[in-house]
Amino acid sequence: MDATNDSVVSEFVLIGLSNSWEMHLFLFWFFSVFYMGIILGNLFIVFMVITDSHLHTPMYFLLANLSLLDIGLYSTTVPKMISNLFTNCNIITFPKCMIQIFFIHFVGGGEMVVLIAMAYDRYTAICKPLHYLTIMSPKMCVSFIVAAWIVGIIHAVSQFVFVINLPFCGPNEVDSFYCDFPRVMKLTCVDTYKLEFVIIANSGFISMATFFSLIISYIFILVTVWKRSSGDLSKAFVTLSAHITVVILVFTPCMFLYVWPFPTTSLDKYFFIVDFSITPLLNPAIYTLRNKDMRVAMRRLGKRIVGPSGISQ
Repeated sequence: MDATNDSVVSEFVLIGLSNSWEMHLFLFWFFSVFYMGIILGNLFIVFMVITDSHLHTPMYFLLANLSLLDIGLYSTTVPKMISNLFTNCNIITFPKCMIQIFFIHFVGGGEMVVLIAMAYDRYTAICKPLHYLTIMSPKMCVSFIVAAWIVGIIHAVSQFVFVINLPFCGPNEVDSFYCDFPRVMKLTCVDTYKLEFVIIANSGFISMATFFSLIISYIFILVTVWKRSSGDLSKAFVTLSAHITVVILVFTPCMFLYVWPFPTTSLDKYFFIVDFSITPLLNPAIYTLRNKDMRVAMRRLGKRIVGPSGISQ
């Protein structure tokens, strides 16, 4: 492969769900509302974790970092898509397309590590409660976050170096809302069979391995609690349900998109809507409305704002 890119394509055309004006208008407002919810919801989690001393624990430290990664991940695709819907111009330049691909996998790889760290945190808290603060020390938490950034870079670079040097000589229509490896590689002028396998191995199998590892770890935790508490799993299940829900919502679309990254249908467009708009909005709801500590922290915040006399401070 040459060291330089022999592309004659300087821009790509992103094809959405429909060319109708009514659908464009609906999708514009749909994604605008959801993206605003994503930003405000995840920033609210970060704000609560920073300002409430009761949330200065390993679990919420990891949760705040997951929220920041969510904001970064969805900000790489959704704003550009909203802009395209508003201007009815679906063009993205070649450099911006490559940057978008890199950051999707950079932040996505880091998010996988944080989800694994959160599962390990729950395992330690439930199965080794007496050693929890020793094991999940501030140094360990910071190490998890550093590892997330390192893994994200390795994951993105390991695929990006192959794609950036591929020759693109037309056509230039990407059958998706955004740039990603499977769709962009279909437009190259060379046989990409081996690179397709690299994509499947790197993104698809890693997504599957991470998903099943997380599910197995949660099952192990539940079995451990069941043995210790004579079958009473209610408390542990409530604690883990939010994590299990997030894992399923995050990894199900990823496994479809990257285990079968070159499908003959366009179902991945609809998985994009789930993965890049609905799931990140549900994450703040899951970790706040269904989380006792966060609900209590929200009540404390409300009391500080209103004050003891019921008058806003």
